[in-house]
Amino acid sequence: MKKFALVTGGSRGIGRAICIKLASLQYHILINYKGNLKEAETTAAACRTYGVEVELLKFDVSKPEEINQVLGEWILREDKKSIIEILVNNAGIRQDNLMVFMNDAQWSQVIDTSLQGMYHVTKQVLNPMLLNRFGRIINMVSLSGIKGMPGQVNYSAAKAGMIGATKALAQEVAKRNITVNAVAPGFIASDMTADLDEKELNNLIPMKRFGKPEEVASLVAYLASKDASYITGQVISINGGLYS
Repeated sequence: MKKFALVTGGSRGIGRAICIKLASLQYHILINYKGNLKEAETTAAACRTYGVEVELLKFDVSKPEEINQVLGEWILREDKKSIIEILVNNAGIRQDNLMVFMNDAQWSQVIDTSLQGMYHVTKQVLNPMLLNRFGRIINMVSLSGIKGMPGQVNYSAAKAGMIGATKALAQEVAKRNITVNAVAPGFIASDMTADLDEKELNNLIPMKRFGKPEEVASLVAYLASKDASYITGQVISINGGLYS
């Protein structure tokens, strides 16, 4: 049976680095993307250099009907031929604003993408993992979900919700050799942090620099490996020493 890793929001940034790292470990890769086909194809080409199969799955994680149609049909089609052994819930967006100025759409879009998206995607892959008695679920959260950040009430709430879900689900599925962990990056150089003042923020970080997507990908790859089989329900920070 072919073993696949599914990475949501896998076309750019941290998601791209995770796809490439898992491909280097000989996992076949499912790259979920929302709309940027060019970037998704660039990630796919990089993954294919490792001789693995790569498929692009276009769906918006904030829309359950798209998840059910695209991912659900893939799982049904590949039944008994392929299995998603690793799921990385990486898709997320920021809509920063002080709560007093935040509108309903800014709240809902962030919650729907990170928290609701994690729920609906995980629901699709969980039963096959349970039947296979093995799986790795890694939820990409954030320092914001641990500490809370002003101007990010929506983002902090979404990521904190993912942390709670990680800890609860880990207990539900542990006896089936499925681990569920969360990775909480600090400031990582990517599209999502491109609008931040890196020079100023570096002064807050003991290592005096932003992290690299490849450094986050290496942590994800370890949690996805059999070497991490006794680690579950954990939130692991990767932030250059920037603690809450």
